[in-house]
Amino acid sequence: MRRILLLCFLVSTIGYAQWAKTPLKAPAHLNPNLYAANADARQEIAEAIAAAEKENKRVLLVFGGNWCLDCHVLDNAFHSSRIAPVLNQSFKVVHVDIGEGKKNLDLVRKYHIPLEKGVPSVAILNRRGLRLYSSAEFEKARSMTEEDVIAFLNLWKPPTETQAISHAK
Repeated sequence: MRRILLLCFLVSTIGYAQWAKTPLKAPAHLNPNLYAANADARQEIAEAIAAAEKENKRVLLVFGGNWCLDCHVLDNAFHSSRIAPVLNQSFKVVHVDIGEGKKNLDLVRKYHIPLEKGVPSVAILNRRGLRLYSSAEFEKARSMTEEDVIAFLNLWKPPTETQAISHAK
């Protein structure tokens, strides 16, 4: 009986480990307006910051373009049943269109986005709009897992009220 239980445990653990490490997937259909060409990124960022301040969230800026498959993969992950709740609870997301690498360059500079490393590149802003972090680590989103994205979001989500009070002391 012990051997059967041990075998069942091993098989379920291996099965879960394999599932947990499944790479992010591309959506069935790419959204041609993921990075809307006529969007006013500055206005969208200002609106996200205002909402983040009221809701004690952070702002996640995602720089990319409609031509970028990894941008679509990351956005598809943002809508997954495991990632969406974590993302929506702690962040306001703004997609910033870089066009063919020549659009919104003032925002690229302002938020220290390393476009030379690829897209999607991200910046995390606090609820007042100050940059906390920027990176191109999602540039190869197809090779990432849901756990990678969740770990990133958990690392950068705003502190709870208790954590904020203890840091203030």
